[in-house]
Amino acid sequence: MTAMQVPLEISFRNVEPSPAIEAAVREKAAKLEEFYDRITSARVVVETPHRRHRQGKLFHVRIDLRVPGREIVVSREPSEHHAFEDVYVAIRDAFDAAKRQLEDHVREARGHVKVHEAAPEGRIARLDPEKGYGFIATADGREVYFHRNSLVDVDFARLHVGDEVRFAEEAGEQGPQASTVHLGGTPLTTKKRRTGG
Repeated sequence: MTAMQVPLEISFRNVEPSPAIEAAVREKAAKLEEFYDRITSARVVVETPHRRHRQGKLFHVRIDLRVPGREIVVSREPSEHHAFEDVYVAIRDAFDAAKRQLEDHVREARGHVKVHEAAPEGRIARLDPEKGYGFIATADGREVYFHRNSLVDVDFARLHVGDEVRFAEEAGEQGPQASTVHLGGTPLTTKKRRTGG
């Protein structure tokens, strides 16, 4: 089995932690990584909702995967789907859904769907070297947070305020953030230098 670049996180809510459930999750995660080896982190939550159900416990499985340029979130709500009374069925269905999203991502990355051409561009507005994060000023006047872990092929220490970057944006807990940041945009300096703010 290949090891992920970031360890797989498994947590249980309202469910007794179980080595058997954990082993099932790890096996499914390893299969996902065999399919796509650029997963940078994976978090899986196995839980049962608080409300009682006359049919017994229903399981809810949430998967958060990070891959370059994207976050994949799968949340299989139990609702009235009685199959999810079996935690292993809930895990299987959640990972099947995650694999479908990964397949879409792979197709986009190969250029079947041209997504990367529209990567937004901006300039480094602020840097906090001690804490390892900064903000990108976008062309439409916003600021987008990024962390040193989002940088691709560049060291955080080499960044300077004013550097041009291309980035992929996603919704973070505190607002917009860049999931990947590449140094250097299409050269704006000579051809079409922006005037004003």
